[in-house]
Amino acid sequence: MSSVVRSRALRVAVAACGVALLGACGQPEGLHVQGPAISPSPQKGPVYVADAMGQPLRRPTSVGLSELVTVSDLKWRSWGGSTAVATGRLSGAWCLPGCEKTSYDVTVTLSGLQQQERVAYYRRASVVPDDPAKLPPEAVKVQLQAIRLTVPVY
Repeated sequence: MSSVVRSRALRVAVAACGVALLGACGQPEGLHVQGPAISPSPQKGPVYVADAMGQPLRRPTSVGLSELVTVSDLKWRSWGGSTAVATGRLSGAWCLPGCEKTSYDVTVTLSGLQQQERVAYYRRASVVPDDPAKLPPEAVKVQLQAIRLTVPVY
C-alpha cells in the first residue's frame, strides 16, 4: 500500500472516529440541566444617580440630568430598587432667555440600575410633565425620555 493511500485511509478513519465521538455526546432528549436557576444577586451597597457632571448623589433634591434638563424639589416615592420615582419641577437651559424662574411639575423615573464594585448607579432617566400643554414650544427640542445618565467608572 502506498503512503498516499495509507495517509488517505488514516484521514478517513480519524474523521469517522470524530463523527462517532460527537454523536455519542448528544442525548436524544437534549441537554439536561440540574439544580436551581441562578438568580440575580440582590443590590449591595448604596445606590446613586450621577448628575451631568458625574457627581454621585443619593436621593437628591435637585439634579442636572443633562446639559439642558434640571429637576428640582424632588420628593422620592421610591429609591434603590430597579427604578426610583420622584415628583418635582423641571427647568433647564432649553428655555432661556426668559424662563429661568419658571419650572413645570413632572414625574421623574430613574432606571437601568448598574451594579459596580460596592455601589450601583441608575443609567437612564425619564421626565414626564404633569401637563405637557403648559410646556413652552422650545420643550419639543429637549429629550425628556430615555436620558442617558453618567455612570462613573471605577
